Amino acid sequence: MQRRRSSTRGFKRTATLLNGQIRRAGESRGFAVSRLLTHWAEIVGQDMAAIARPVNVGYGKGGIGATLTVLTTGPQAPMLEMQKEQLRSKVNAVYGYNAISRVRITQTAPTGFAEGQASFDHKPKSAKPKIDPEIEAEADRTARDVHDGELRAALERLGRNVLSKQKR
Repeated sequence: MQRRRSSTRGFKRTATLLNGQIRRAGESRGFAVSRLLTHWAEIVGQDMAAIARPVNVGYGKGGIGATLTVLTTGPQAPMLEMQKEQLRSKVNAVYGYNAISRVRITQTAPTGFAEGQASFDHKPKSAKPKIDPEIEAEADRTARDVHDGELRAALERLGRNVLSKQKR
C-alpha cells in the first residue's frame, strides 16, 4: 500500500505553530482560556474594551471562584465599577460556567509603567466615504427600470461602488 503524500510540502499553519506558545503564555498569567485575551473586544463589547483590558486571572486557595483583574485608566474606573457584574457574566459565558467570581479593577495612568503604555483604544470603524452626487444619479438612472425593490437597491449600491472606483 502506497502512503499518501502530504499536500502541505512540510509547511504548517501559523496558528498551529504558535498555539502552544500562546497557551503557555496565557496560562502563566492565569488565563486558562486564551480566547479571553485574543478576543477581548468581542467578548465584552467595543465600549468596555475601549476602557479596560484583562491583566490576570487569579485562583484562590480552594480553587473555587477566580478573580479577574482588569486594567483601566483612572477616570474610567468608576464607569467600569458600575459595569462589573455585566463584565463578569460576559466573561463567564466564554468559560461556560461561573469561573470568575470577582472582578478586581486596577488603575494606571495612560503612559508610564509598561502595562499602562499600551493604548486601550480599538480601531474605530471607518466612516463611509462621501459619494459624488453625479455618481449617485447615474447609479439611480441605471437601476431605475428594475421593478423589484430589493434588487434595485442592490444594483444601485453595486453601481455606486463600481462608478466610484472608476473615478479614482
